[in-house]
Amino acid sequence: MDNKGFRRSSLASFHSNTSDEDMVEITEATLDFTMTDDVPPIDRDMAAGFVSYNGNGLNGGAKVMDFLDVPGVGTYEDFNTIDWVREKSRDRDRHREILSRSKESTWALLHSVSDAFSGWMLMLLIGLTAGSLAGLIDISSHWMTDLKEGICLPWFWFNHEQCCWQSNNVTFEDRNNCPEWRSWSQLVLGRSEGAFPYILNYFMYVMWALLFSLLAVLLVRNFAPYACGSGIPEIKTILSGFIIRGYLGKWTLIIKTMTLVLAVSSGLSLGKEGPLIHVACCCGNILCHLFTKYRKNEAKRREVLSAAAAAGVSVAFGAPIGGVLFSLEEVSYYFPLKTLWRSFFAALVAAFTLRSINPFGNSRLVLFYVEFHAPWHLLELIPFILLGIFGGLWGAFFIRANIAWCHRRKTTKLGRYPVAEVLMVTAITAILAFPNDYTRMSSSEMISELFNDCGLLDSSKLCDYVNDYNNTKGGNLPDRAAGNGVYTAMWQLSLALIFKAVITIFTFGIKVPSGLFIPSMAVGAIMGRLLGVAMEQLSFYHHDWLIFRGWCNQGADCITPGLYAMVGAAACLGGATRMTVSLVVIMFELTGGLEYIVPLMAAAMTSKWVADALGRGSIYDAHIHLNGYPFLEAKEEFSHKTLAMDVMRPRRNDPILTAITQDSMTVEDIEAIISETTYSGFPIVVSRESQRLMGFVLRRDLIISIESARKKQEGIVSTSRIYFTEHTPTQPTTAPPSLKLRAIMDLSPFTITDQTPMEIVVDIFRKLGLRQCLVTHNGRLLGIITKKDVLKHIAQMANQDPDSILFN
Repeated sequence: MDNKGFRRSSLASFHSNTSDEDMVEITEATLDFTMTDDVPPIDRDMAAGFVSYNGNGLNGGAKVMDFLDVPGVGTYEDFNTIDWVREKSRDRDRHREILSRSKESTWALLHSVSDAFSGWMLMLLIGLTAGSLAGLIDISSHWMTDLKEGICLPWFWFNHEQCCWQSNNVTFEDRNNCPEWRSWSQLVLGRSEGAFPYILNYFMYVMWALLFSLLAVLLVRNFAPYACGSGIPEIKTILSGFIIRGYLGKWTLIIKTMTLVLAVSSGLSLGKEGPLIHVACCCGNILCHLFTKYRKNEAKRREVLSAAAAAGVSVAFGAPIGGVLFSLEEVSYYFPLKTLWRSFFAALVAAFTLRSINPFGNSRLVLFYVEFHAPWHLLELIPFILLGIFGGLWGAFFIRANIAWCHRRKTTKLGRYPVAEVLMVTAITAILAFPNDYTRMSSSEMISELFNDCGLLDSSKLCDYVNDYNNTKGGNLPDRAAGNGVYTAMWQLSLALIFKAVITIFTFGIKVPSGLFIPSMAVGAIMGRLLGVAMEQLSFYHHDWLIFRGWCNQGADCITPGLYAMVGAAACLGGATRMTVSLVVIMFELTGGLEYIVPLMAAAMTSKWVADALGRGSIYDAHIHLNGYPFLEAKEEFSHKTLAMDVMRPRRNDPILTAITQDSMTVEDIEAIISETTYSGFPIVVSRESQRLMGFVLRRDLIISIESARKKQEGIVSTSRIYFTEHTPTQPTTAPPSLKLRAIMDLSPFTITDQTPMEIVVDIFRKLGLRQCLVTHNGRLLGIITKKDVLKHIAQMANQDPDSILFN
């Protein structure tokens, strides 16, 4: 009997009913464990009785059809986890086949060479694309940021700085004021001084900010909801093997690129560095489709995404080496040596491309170039460590406050009105930011000014010192008494510190692209500059104190406030992200301050220790947990004394595990199991009585194979028997044709005994990237442990809600 009803609805029911959260289902994805060794169990030369070895087991010479060639078999559904072992096994088989064929003909040899070279070609394309998009974003955001304050009349496409470069009517001291650049009050009223021009400029600043943020949130909401946020928590989850369809797609790339410019230009307390990593990973994912070995293999694609993340950091900060280390330390789950080389190459090409575009107009790749003249002294490590403590305290406070606010957003009506929330945050930010010179300017511009080492020609308020030109020796300026401008700047920076520290809590996580790197660095740089100026004035007025005696004489250049700002920026960024090695490298690449590695290291480590003492995990780990992503953190230790039988499903008194027998079930029986359950896969046993394990088969592969056989293989009906055995027994002449599905069965599913300690089980899941393993007792199948079960058990042992590990 032909079960037509199932044929029409089975695939639809698979899409709608299969869930990663159900009891014994194979949570997190299609699964299929090929082998746990690097070598196939039977060598090709020895496989006398077999036709081919595929990634899913040994396939006898199938006379009817090869189900491995059926479209959809071996692929993954959305919100599932890939099978790392199977994907790596597939790639080894593909590589062996190419090598064996390369000896047969010249064309096959050329194909082998092109296959080996394709990885490097892909890295080249990723670097070029990421560098070009970063340059476009930088140039556009600079122009639109300045558009809030005025416009360049002769050349409207120039930002403020470029406009005055082109002017012939400007002096070096007054280089930011040129007649070609007109503020909105000068355009409308013809003057810039007075109360009414100030109010008009204020109004235009707020209106432009609201317009930019409104456009950004509407584009994200209507065209690409995945384009919001920084993207790093999701990229970490994707690189661990989870699949989120569309998150790295073309629409996300287009909308994120456009809205990132709008969000940064609106003046919100966010940065473009985190979203640039997402943009680079989108480029990597899209370009993977040009190459077969990356398009068809999810594990290989994740190697490419790791390299793309390195390229993203490279163009975000002008730090190619730091980008590679960031990818290795912070986001990558699997990072072989080959990926390290290719990441370095992609980051190099991306940095070279950005340098060729020259978006900053200074012929430098670094974002905040510094040139400090005075070396630091050993006793200065004390204030540097104090900055590290501040960074750790601020990082821990920010994570807790931001997660609390985001949780409130998810669980209250606030989450239903993303447009109103964005406009409200933008309005508050713009209204409070405009009166203060340091919050009105972009965060990058403010950090650059805070890092600056004051010279004689600097016109900034931070450089308004009382100069004694008789004490100037060479190019170095001695420590000087602070003037009125410095004291004014200190008050403004103190208010800016409070404003930035608070408003960033409510900004990170709203429905526009929002990075955390620049806001964190801004908070730290402000605190560092305040402490640096305080130390500078102490050394000037009290150079005979014990702390300054012997190395800081009167008239000497002892303290560099810009260095304190740089160390403070590193400390706060480390407190929020818990980066260490990559942070130090990014900071010295970002600023060019190579000789200040030790202060940066001291601040970064102190910041991490303090922040870890107050709460484990970075802001990205906290958002992964908040969203319920199935991410198994490799850095955390599991020390509880529980066994596999305590975690496996089914538990005692639960119904027996649903299994399929190897040779006694018909198509109708299998269809009934599929329609009555929502499990993602089923163990294959010899018989219901013996429960001896033979293999594992995926629900998705079963559905697709049966539907394909009904359409393409003559005589397959509901009473046709399904065999997972190597040899099919002789059938009576009156029986319908049988269906052999051994090719889609995983012959080597990972198994453990019921007495295996969970400490070992967790380690196995982390290091092999498993989605599930089967539990046996004396060779008999008992149950299954999925990755979701492991995550729930870890949460339960940490006294957390185990149901929080439910991504939807």
